Amino acid sequence: MPELPDVTVYLEALQQRIVGQKLTGVRLANPFLLRTVEPALSELNGKNVLDVRRVGKRIVIELDDALFIVIHLMIAGRLRWLPIGAKIPGKLGLAAFDFSNGTLLLTEAGSKRRASLHLVRGEQGIRALDPGGVEVLETDLETFRSLLRRERHTLKRSLTDPHLFSGIGNAYSDEILHRARLSPVQMTTSLSEDEVARPFDATRETLLDRTQRLRDEAAGGFPEKVTAFREGMAVHGRYNKPCPDCGTPVQRIVYAENETNYCARCQTGGRLLADRALSRLLHGDWPKSIDEL
Repeated sequence: MPELPDVTVYLEALQQRIVGQKLTGVRLANPFLLRTVEPALSELNGKNVLDVRRVGKRIVIELDDALFIVIHLMIAGRLRWLPIGAKIPGKLGLAAFDFSNGTLLLTEAGSKRRASLHLVRGEQGIRALDPGGVEVLETDLETFRSLLRRERHTLKRSLTDPHLFSGIGNAYSDEILHRARLSPVQMTTSLSEDEVARPFDATRETLLDRTQRLRDEAAGGFPEKVTAFREGMAVHGRYNKPCPDCGTPVQRIVYAENETNYCARCQTGGRLLADRALSRLLHGDWPKSIDEL
């Protein structure tokens, strides 16, 4: 799922291309993409783009007359910038937004259609879609501490809760916790003062570092390779590969469609975290430490 760094770089590319341009039309290839009925799509035709911004992981395009296009890419949604009138690909294409200088194409890989498009009128419509999490790059340590300890959850769950923190998902939470040297399953209410400060600093450093790397990769062009699995990541998507800091094979916990990656040596004192599937299957044969494994 595109998270804060990916969405930020998308927005910067859109800022350069569509702000000040006219939206000449919207073509829907999949009617289930559109989750609202008012305002109508036809109302957007001929409107000028005033601004683009981010609300959580959503991309918001502001038009004349307080009209807004809100795109949530979810897990597999991606954007492409193509010449005017570009054809929507039959298998992956969801919609095309035609501007006076080019076409913004929305695609989604896989068979499940999770990406969404909302058309709203007025700022109150935007607020209704905002989960309310704080912007972690704009908040202070005291606010971060208060939110992290608000409820008893694991660190991983709290960092990825959009009602607490804006823009952090499965991929960057793994990277943040590796940088902070903390277990993804440590309970937030048991953190010491130092253990709260570490994810605060690691969150800022990780998000700023990855955003700059994505900018450098795009090199002024439109981002083409937006993915949760990137070269240079420490643990996310690197199961069984060596941790870049200690060389220990990266471990994982799999639950439903989510995978948490971590380094047992760097983050859990060598202890292996129980995988809900394998640990139940192996019972007493499940290794308790990275050394046993």
